[in-house]
Amino acid sequence: MITSFCKHQQFKRTLAEYRENLYRIAYSWCHNPALADDLVQETLAKALKNSGQLRDQKTIKAWLYRILSNCWRDHFRRSKDTVDVDDVVLVEKDTPDSCHDRQQIVDRVRSAITCLPMGQRKVITLVDLEGCTYIEVAQILDVPIGTVMSRLSRARKALKERLLEAEVQGTPNVHQLRTAR
Repeated sequence: MITSFCKHQQFKRTLAEYRENLYRIAYSWCHNPALADDLVQETLAKALKNSGQLRDQKTIKAWLYRILSNCWRDHFRRSKDTVDVDDVVLVEKDTPDSCHDRQQIVDRVRSAITCLPMGQRKVITLVDLEGCTYIEVAQILDVPIGTVMSRLSRARKALKERLLEAEVQGTPNVHQLRTAR
């Protein structure tokens, strides 16, 4: 009885740790803070109710994201018939110009990253794009943590130089970034 209670309390704490991530994902899907919060609440309630279905604690992240995805889909099923098209106000914050500008920046950064040596490219993508810790990257690449830190430092410096150089030259194409060493 006590061990079951302790496991249940630990499970609640684990769920609480994922709350912020779940909210971020839900908000990115719906762009509505209240709805995102409702989706997260529903996700956590279902996770608590169905905790016995989780076979491996290592897969809890994917399991919670799947529940959230199902809650999102259920929300659309419930609200499908109740939304009147005439009542929907379409307000787009992103203009074609801002989307284009943002895409150009993304393209420049991607191009600059492809110019980096492979070791630096691996480290910068794992740390800065995927959010891995230095320790995780060291384990993934099977290198010392000091190597990860030095490669990351060099990669960021080179990336900054390439992007600043490209900005001075105007809107670069991929070939300009590759030859600008």
